[in-house]
Amino acid sequence: MRVLHLPKWYPNRYDDQDGDFVARHVAAIAGAATPEQPLHSAVVFAAVARGPLGKLLEEEADFSGPVPVWRYYYRARPTGLAPLDKVLKLGLYFWGQRRGYRRVCQYWGHRPGLVHVHVLLRTGLWALWLRLRYRIPYLVTEHWTRYLPARAGSIGRVRRWMSRLVVRRASALHTVSENLREAMSALGLVHPHSVVIANVVDTDLFRLPPAPREPHRLLVVSAFHETVKNISGILRVVSQLRRAGRSVTLRLAGYGPDEELIRQRSAELGLVADGTVCFMGKLPHSAVAREMQQATALVSFSRAETFGCVLLEARATGCPVVGPATGGVPELFQPTNTFGILVQPDDESALYLALDKVLTESFQYRPDQLRQDAEQRCGYQPVGRQFARLYQALLLLPSPVTGS
Repeated sequence: MRVLHLPKWYPNRYDDQDGDFVARHVAAIAGAATPEQPLHSAVVFAAVARGPLGKLLEEEADFSGPVPVWRYYYRARPTGLAPLDKVLKLGLYFWGQRRGYRRVCQYWGHRPGLVHVHVLLRTGLWALWLRLRYRIPYLVTEHWTRYLPARAGSIGRVRRWMSRLVVRRASALHTVSENLREAMSALGLVHPHSVVIANVVDTDLFRLPPAPREPHRLLVVSAFHETVKNISGILRVVSQLRRAGRSVTLRLAGYGPDEELIRQRSAELGLVADGTVCFMGKLPHSAVAREMQQATALVSFSRAETFGCVLLEARATGCPVVGPATGGVPELFQPTNTFGILVQPDDESALYLALDKVLTESFQYRPDQLRQDAEQRCGYQPVGRQFARLYQALLLLPSPVTGS
């Protein structure tokens, strides 16, 4: 079995953590190969360059990881004329995909037997072309919060129609949560063969702590996108806890476009001057794991989540979570109050009570139970086996419908 992966996001020369959850899916799938059922994977990734390029399109072949990866970077402003550049960038994207497809075919000496799309839409359009041209079936995996009700209004009519077409002609639709599948269905993105398979957590790296946790330490690991992640809400609640006399520190790990805004709000609340808040910036996964091993609780106050990888990474370390009851998160926290405390987005009073519980050790949990659940739900091996079974089933299915 030869599988070509087409991700919208993937670790790259500009950001080694961009789409790392997709890379873990790819690694889990590659690891599911056996002598009896060999499985060969390759990745082709194309994206706008975030820096100067010597050519319109640059190729980068990478054979250092579990699967070979061909990356293609194209200029953000080929001509400097915005309307023309928009069209040219689309052409450069598909030019990169075409070159990558040829490289993979040369590497294998054979066409792929299955294409696996990770996050729509351009990836899916290329996969649809490969199906029409070479009759290669494809699978669509979706992670994106854009389909959730809080953000779905930003999807235009043309994009919605094309997404429906791509999903309908796929061999199957995979989502990382039941909630995301339902949200996509409400938008008309429906497939009769749909499955839910979790994201992957590196349970060898994220493991139980070797020493007792630091008391009164809260941890946030998040992209700094304020509209979605609502880190300011956490800051306001921590400020209230401090004024109420609670001993608490908040460690923020992450980066993104709203970092300066979040730093400013921390300063305005007096949380920087008194040492309550510590900004750690972008951390490697090993450092994130150590932070989770030391934290009293991981905190998330997002307004939209399809899965929330960091919530399960914390679970693998035996760290409880105070998180948002939104999107696919509640599916991961059953039975209620076993793995942490969920609160409604934007409900700062509920967040205050939940954080007060974990800081005063009123919330009872079993670290070994958290760890066991993460291993069984999100480990490389169980996720890889689920995908391998899905692939086998897809190759036995009849061709998808061809009508629009």
